[in-house]
Amino acid sequence: MDIFDFLSLIGGLCLFLFGMNIMGDALERRAGNSLKSLLGKFTSGKVAGFLTGLGITAIIQSSSATTVMVVGFVNSGIMSLKQAINVIMGANVGTTATAWILSLGGIDSGNLFVKLLKPTSFTPILALVGIIYTMFSKNTKKKDTGLILLGFATLMFGMDSMSAAVSGLRDVPQFQQLFILFTNPILGVLAGAILTAIIQSSSASVGILQALTSTGGVTYGSAIPIIMGQNIGTCITAVLSSFGANRNGKRAALVHLMFNIIGTVICLVLFYIIKITVMPAILNDEATYMGIAVCHSIFNIFCTICLFGFTSQIEKLVCRLIPDAKTKEEVPELDERLLTTPSIAIKHCHDLTTEMAKHAISTLKDGISSLYDYSEELAEKIHDGEEKTDHYEDIIGDYLVKLSSHQISEEDSGEAAKLLKIIGDLERISDHGVNVLESAQEMKDKNIEFTPSAINEIKTLTSAVNEILDLTLDAFINGKLDAVNNVEPLEQIIDNLKEYMRESHIKRLQQGECGIEAGFVWSDLLTNLERTSDHCSNIVACMVDMAHNNMNLHESLKNYRLESKEYKEKYNEYSKKYAIINN
Repeated sequence: MDIFDFLSLIGGLCLFLFGMNIMGDALERRAGNSLKSLLGKFTSGKVAGFLTGLGITAIIQSSSATTVMVVGFVNSGIMSLKQAINVIMGANVGTTATAWILSLGGIDSGNLFVKLLKPTSFTPILALVGIIYTMFSKNTKKKDTGLILLGFATLMFGMDSMSAAVSGLRDVPQFQQLFILFTNPILGVLAGAILTAIIQSSSASVGILQALTSTGGVTYGSAIPIIMGQNIGTCITAVLSSFGANRNGKRAALVHLMFNIIGTVICLVLFYIIKITVMPAILNDEATYMGIAVCHSIFNIFCTICLFGFTSQIEKLVCRLIPDAKTKEEVPELDERLLTTPSIAIKHCHDLTTEMAKHAISTLKDGISSLYDYSEELAEKIHDGEEKTDHYEDIIGDYLVKLSSHQISEEDSGEAAKLLKIIGDLERISDHGVNVLESAQEMKDKNIEFTPSAINEIKTLTSAVNEILDLTLDAFINGKLDAVNNVEPLEQIIDNLKEYMRESHIKRLQQGECGIEAGFVWSDLLTNLERTSDHCSNIVACMVDMAHNNMNLHESLKNYRLESKEYKEKYNEYSKKYAIINN
């Protein structure tokens, strides 16, 4: 092996790792909805959790990426530690899919149809299709499909380059001696663990081992301990990602490490016993691409079978190693680890926006309650609700901006834009809740009272506002786009009520029924309550617009009011329901 072979080896390794990386990222984006669907099965039991981990890892071709996601899920409270254990076990089996794909590179036959199965026979075609999709298609999904094909072609080309570069080592005695050294299982485990920890991918290190089989110097006796070590080395990614996580996040990373260490110890003991007592001849046979894939699968499946019934004990053990703090630890609401899986990050943002919506609407409703039954406890609750809503806006907004800087699908990009608009409206709703509270405080401090007719009017208006708040919250939580048929006409009724009440107030002023100070409070209340309904209208209209890929909100509402039969029917219904009748 000369310097040029060495350079070819480095180049092939770089192409291999680069192809695996871009293929994994593109698969992640392309499978966004699949990831969301699989995520929904996390809570449905041990077997479902295992299958979820297996499925996600098979989709994105990386157990390291899956376990980093799991650390993020546990850290964010999306998943419990017990659920995480099942998913991690599934990920360890799912990662074997990559070795089987790479094993196609070892096909060697004169048969035409068998030759067609060899990746070098069809990857040029995949690369051609991939480059056409990537360069000439404007559709994001097709571009991602193109990157998947290009990534796979690059990966297999790198694999072929590595195999060709190291094939000359077959005649190098020192290389043969090196792999004889690895027949010592302890040294083999250490070598596999160190190599995998450096490149942070067990799939990649298995691929490198498969490429080395072309030298003829890799026996099953030396390969099996290396495979065991690779499963330990892959844990480094999850361990590093757990730095800065809460205790449960650290425990999830420790579960991954312990699972692989315990599995390796069990298999290593069995390997020693078999080697010493039986010494099967296969241990001295030359390993092949397919043989490495088989050994990798058997090892991971066997470890999972051994430990699958002991998830509760593993959970208790990691909880003892990382005990609970004496004081309650706050769980970060959003975790930057999830940025690597945009579809999951968007879902979590949506869940937190739902919590924000509940706080914002509760704050406004409490503000309305303070008009009729003011108390210091209620005032404190309203201020707390407004602060929480502000906090949610800050963290969700910052997170969505960071997420938008990543390469995400059109669907996720649209959802991010929708949430950014909606959190602004929700924050303003909570502000109006505080403003209504301040009006109630002013009335209490200055002993301001409204006339009976004014009280009747404000009760009618606040009833309408409470209804539009309920309709908006239900629409956002359940994704009800048809809520626009109720929200829009009710928002117009609230506008009409505001104008009517403003004119009524002027008449009362002229007749001397109320004072100037009451008038100022009255005007503030009308403004805050009417603007609340505007924000509700914005939220539902934004949902409808984004569902139709249209950001022209005002034009959409104008057309809806002119053309919709449902709008006119509901408008008439609300006109009767919220008609002001003064005695």
